[in-house]
Amino acid sequence: MTTDTPPNVLVVMSDQQRWDTLGAYGCPHDLTPTLDSLARDGTIVERAITPQPVCAPYRAAFHTGKFATETDVWREGLAIDPDETTLANWFADAGYDVGFVGNWHVGGTFDVPVPDEMRGGYEDFWRAADVPEFTSRPTEGYLYDEDGAEAPFDTYRTDAFVDFALDALDALSEPFFLVVSLVEPHHQNDMWTFVAPEGYAERYDKNPHVPADLQNCPGDWYSELPDYYGMVRRVDEAMGRLLQRLRDLGIRDDTVFAYTSDHGNHFRTRPGEYKRSPHDSAVRVPLLFSGPGFEGGGRIERVVSTIDLPPTLLDAAGIDVPDEFHGDSLLPVIRGAESDEDGEAFVQISESQVGRALRTDRWKYAVAASKETGWRGGNGEPASDCYVERYLYDLRRDPIERINLAGRPNYRDVADRLQRRLLDHIEAVEGDRPTIKQLERGYKEY
Repeated sequence: MTTDTPPNVLVVMSDQQRWDTLGAYGCPHDLTPTLDSLARDGTIVERAITPQPVCAPYRAAFHTGKFATETDVWREGLAIDPDETTLANWFADAGYDVGFVGNWHVGGTFDVPVPDEMRGGYEDFWRAADVPEFTSRPTEGYLYDEDGAEAPFDTYRTDAFVDFALDALDALSEPFFLVVSLVEPHHQNDMWTFVAPEGYAERYDKNPHVPADLQNCPGDWYSELPDYYGMVRRVDEAMGRLLQRLRDLGIRDDTVFAYTSDHGNHFRTRPGEYKRSPHDSAVRVPLLFSGPGFEGGGRIERVVSTIDLPPTLLDAAGIDVPDEFHGDSLLPVIRGAESDEDGEAFVQISESQVGRALRTDRWKYAVAASKETGWRGGNGEPASDCYVERYLYDLRRDPIERINLAGRPNYRDVADRLQRRLLDHIEAVEGDRPTIKQLERGYKEY
């Protein structure tokens, strides 16, 4: 590739994948040799934080570069405005072919084909369903093609989605922008369980590694970790096939590859939820890059919001980042032109609560509305004019977030400082500066 030729851009997004399932982040199981290799040769973000730990709101943020409340997709079941300008539009306007495979989740159609105007501008290749869990199960089902016809499969779902992605690589002209959005390692909702490929859970059912934040906690991690690890392993193997096709086509060195997840998973150790909370097990995700501009970038240590992913992709392709994007490209950090210190991430939380959180290098500060609900009972609201302090964690001393310091007088100065910073984020994104009430006593979750 010459310096004046824009690179291809390929993004893979898993669903509900914990950051610490990658060996590059310290997982002792050899689950992700493909991704670990990319991390060694490319760039990995040590502390990547999702702007919204729920499927549809995160996807709306990814496609638009805006926070979920700005897109009006602040909870599940809402559709992205067809007039929103998306990454696909920006890449297409720059001369890219654009394609999408897999889990769309922002079309509002659930189990019927997503109409053309609701596909976010992904016009050159489309194999997707709005909510694939309604059109498939772990080993069979269908997506829809550009004409709305069923595209069936009878293999493990991750393999099938990557097979469709291989078709996209064959069909798209260079330069291309392709998004591959997997369902795994998300649990199958109608089964309320995680489903690994046949024979994979058995690899990890004898003394599986239990992350520290799950140990001695309620939840379903004890029974589900073997399948979950097996699912992650199969995802990594599928990434190997995808990267091999790039090599076979002679375009691996011409392609920016990014891998992330929409949110994490705490196995219902936080009451009743797999996600939808401000804890790192829900909001911290894998994020790595390889290809042009990212070779040998090493490890970005500062806290990074994945709202920075859309501008980073555009910047890598030489496309100007729109003013309406909230994030910033990470390329200046990789090049050493910008400091790799400090950093913080603003998080919006819905459905389980109307919540907001700030994640810094050392602290986690989170608030929740006391009256509005995230959607329970049909009275959901995207925001509140009044919040109450709910969590304060010292992540340096308590990285697994067991000791809630909210409401403790000796941490009042810390909470006040973080509160002001959180309010600045809320005002910048949502246009309002709500009231945050102090918590007089510590909030106990367990």
